[in-house]
Amino acid sequence: MRLSRLPAVLVPLVVVLAACPAAAAEGAVDGRALSLWWVLPFAGVLLSIAIVPLIAPHWWHRFYGLVMLGWALAFVIPAALAFGAEPVIDMVLHTALLEYIPFLILLFALFTVAGGVHLAGTLRGTPGTNTALLAFGTAIASLTGTTGASMLLVRPMLRANRHRKHRAHTVIFFIFLVSNIGGSLTPLGDPPLFLGFLKGVEFFWPTQHLFAPMLLLAAMLLLIYHRMESRYFRREPDEIREGGEAVEPLRIQGGVNIPLLLMVVLVVLMEGIWHPGAVTFLKQRIAIEVVVGDVLMLLIAGYSIWATPALVRNANGFTWGAMIEVAKVFAAIFVTIIPAIAILQAGREGALAGLVLLTSDADGNPDPTMYFWLTGLLSSFLDNAPTYLVFFNLAGGDAQTLMGPLAPVLGAISAGAVFMGANSYIGNAPNFMVRAIAEEQGVKMPSFLGYCGWAVVCLIPNFALLTLIFYR
Repeated sequence: MRLSRLPAVLVPLVVVLAACPAAAAEGAVDGRALSLWWVLPFAGVLLSIAIVPLIAPHWWHRFYGLVMLGWALAFVIPAALAFGAEPVIDMVLHTALLEYIPFLILLFALFTVAGGVHLAGTLRGTPGTNTALLAFGTAIASLTGTTGASMLLVRPMLRANRHRKHRAHTVIFFIFLVSNIGGSLTPLGDPPLFLGFLKGVEFFWPTQHLFAPMLLLAAMLLLIYHRMESRYFRREPDEIREGGEAVEPLRIQGGVNIPLLLMVVLVVLMEGIWHPGAVTFLKQRIAIEVVVGDVLMLLIAGYSIWATPALVRNANGFTWGAMIEVAKVFAAIFVTIIPAIAILQAGREGALAGLVLLTSDADGNPDPTMYFWLTGLLSSFLDNAPTYLVFFNLAGGDAQTLMGPLAPVLGAISAGAVFMGANSYIGNAPNFMVRAIAEEQGVKMPSFLGYCGWAVVCLIPNFALLTLIFYR
């Protein structure tokens, strides 16, 4: 493990804050004044991730950070010229301090702690073992969060399949199930549901209303995966299928990190129920619980680094490369997504008014089908947490009404935001992280568009079936 590379994780923080000179002014750019042209830098980020690695992989590996910085500046500089420096600085600072930095610290804590848990012994990547791992990860994701479950299980899964020729499909279904769909039952599972919890949705409301859709969707995907995996497994060489190596009993190394992982989950829960006030920094009001939570997570991650023997992390193939890549790419995503979210928040007065109007039927009643698909498809490429919040408010924004007469609408919004985060590598943070870790360990993953193709074939028909059963 090369701890000397750890400071590189913080580079995107410096990049984001460097775009905000000294202080920020109150107020922000009105989303009603933005045309769709302002979304071009975000589209540039998506196209860069999708195309450049295909046509110039070595160049991309060396310079993707500069490409991401370029697209971020492609929004910041024209916006400053068009609307003035102060409101743009305010928006970027708000995004950096209240959204990106807490997001990155949580991801860093989970990545560090889960990376210190090593499942030693013989774990063979057979169809039964892999399906069981995916089912287990799906089951715990609502308790540990999709990111926590992904970081805890991705390395054991990769190690179990290290000798396999066909591995990418297992990682893809891991992203579908563990990194997304499994997190739909509690506010701890996925950020959109946590936002709903903060808005007054009862803690176990998702458990009651999303359990049946999640169970059906997970069962269908596990069945598809098992049949596909069985066919791939039959193509493996005899020595792989027969498993000639000596069998060693399974045991956990780095067990100190398991209670640390639970502590991270408790810190997240604390941030949702403890609200002592706010502090002002660079004219941004930051909730005290967020500051305390960030400090606690950094302390937990630091203790994990100190308490976990380097040999354990080395056995996991642990490096900081995946964390650094996610930090740089999502720095650009968080900046360039600002106008897209602002336009959505403008609702019927914004450039996407036509899209917003689709959420109601001819009589003006909210349509669960359209809420499911619009929330989901936008969550596939935008941050699913603010997208959830936009449609939550569009449906009235009152938690009691949405849990009562409009329960089908809230269920559709919740399911769309969580389930369809699996549609692309950037739909949910652990998607990109799992892909980066898999590639770091030699798995040839599909490109951005290639992965979306898998989602179209494997997920969209299942989402259509869920629509017919639950969201009509």
